[in-house]
Amino acid sequence: MVIDNIILMHAELEMELIYFFIIIACSLIIYFSTREIYQLTYHKGIKYFRMSFLFFAIAYFLRFAIKFLSISFNLPIIREFNPKFLGMFSLLAFMYASTMAIFYLYSSIRWEKFNKNPARIYLLHFLAIIISIISILINNITLLLIIQVLLFSFIVIFNYILYKRSKKDPKNKGNIKQLHFIYVLLFIFWILNLIDIILPNFLEVVRAFIYLISTALFLIILYKVIKKLG
Repeated sequence: MVIDNIILMHAELEMELIYFFIIIACSLIIYFSTREIYQLTYHKGIKYFRMSFLFFAIAYFLRFAIKFLSISFNLPIIREFNPKFLGMFSLLAFMYASTMAIFYLYSSIRWEKFNKNPARIYLLHFLAIIISIISILINNITLLLIIQVLLFSFIVIFNYILYKRSKKDPKNKGNIKQLHFIYVLLFIFWILNLIDIILPNFLEVVRAFIYLISTALFLIILYKVIKKLG
């Protein structure tokens, strides 16, 4: 029985490792592959888009670390945190990074506003820290997840509005359409991962299916970005 549990634990860790490695690798490839075009244009929208994927990479590295400890020590730390074991800083860093990833996506579609007032981005960093601290203090991730879903929904809807408006300007239509498609894929990816966070005791088959779809979505996003860069 003990041996069976150890085998299952190792199999789960291997699946988690492969999944998180792919997401982190894709995020970093997008971040570094867009560096040259940003250095040529210094376009703030590109800068914030790049930063969102850097924070995705950081968030998913931290999430893997937390899940590794959770699986290794059999701790239910998703809906109720265990600060004594994981440490306040690990949880705070994960929640801050994941929230900032979404905030940077928002900044990428509202870059003109942030260009006029660069201090706004520091306000978002401050808000991300405050939201993360409150989530830890109330010992529940629900608040954080609700805020993230609302933010992501707003990004998708707002970018769709921009896409509709861009039909009058054929010059920008293609770019906004591509971005809208990427944001929709990211939103679906985020929802799938929220299901895994909220319901961590899923059957392995169901979790593997979520990871498979999520991986496919992120690989499509990577392909779209690389293709756009030429």
